[in-house]
Amino acid sequence: MEIIRAGKMGFCFGVKKAVETCYEVAQNKEAKKYILGMVVHNKDVVREIEKIGFTTLHEEEILQDRDPLEKGDIVIIRAHGTTSEIIEKLKKKEVQIKDATCIFVDKIKEILVEREALGDEIIFIGDKEHPEVKGIVSFGKKINIFKNIEELKSSSLDKEKIYTVLTQTTLNKEKFLEMKEYLEKYYSNAQIFDRICGATSERQEATRKLSRTCDIVIVIGDLKSSNSKKLLEVALAENPKSYLVQNETELDLTMFSENMKIGITAGASTPEDIIKKIENKIRGNFNV
Repeated sequence: MEIIRAGKMGFCFGVKKAVETCYEVAQNKEAKKYILGMVVHNKDVVREIEKIGFTTLHEEEILQDRDPLEKGDIVIIRAHGTTSEIIEKLKKKEVQIKDATCIFVDKIKEILVEREALGDEIIFIGDKEHPEVKGIVSFGKKINIFKNIEELKSSSLDKEKIYTVLTQTTLNKEKFLEMKEYLEKYYSNAQIFDRICGATSERQEATRKLSRTCDIVIVIGDLKSSNSKKLLEVALAENPKSYLVQNETELDLTMFSENMKIGITAGASTPEDIIKKIENKIRGNFNV
């Protein structure tokens, strides 16, 4: 048996920054500490952060004025960011805001605001239900959101308008290129900004290469994590025996045999200790 890791996998810069921010803030033993939503899309990481003194706060609670926040409390904005409405409400409550939004997400938001101010209309490629997308587009006025090429083709974009095209940071690179080619062919009035996170692209490409050379591929990540699900998509396109698991408790050891070459990759929100536990469980079962 051979276990091979993808060349790029696990925590990205933005996630690492968000988690480190939590541990730094945890040193404050006086103020109450909250995280707005999942600090990163990984339940195991969230549980660890709650153990060091944080309470997870949901956006719905703030929007509906059901939150427990008091003046001076600390609220960490997750790596995905949040909406303009939430930010304004937090400011009015006079809490201490610690913004751990990924710098790449912030950059997309800045471009959106700048280009709208110049008169452009915005095309956003991504999942409108994803918290990152909800947060970014909330800073705009009128945004056209398309999840895939089918939605884009069925739209009624105006060839006379000037469009700025922006993307979700964790977008599947191949899907983006397909949509980019379509826009360049039919909408020369669209200026396209490729802002897919470099770490996302690297992990997808590393997963693609890994999947071609292994008998089975295990993608480690939260089942609700966008980038982990996209890694699974990439892996499945190359290898039908690709599976997404959150941690070692979900690992089905009957999938493996002694002569297998096993590929391991992990989403950008997956910590190293979970990756090692899965590798050790596989090795332990076969005494490797």
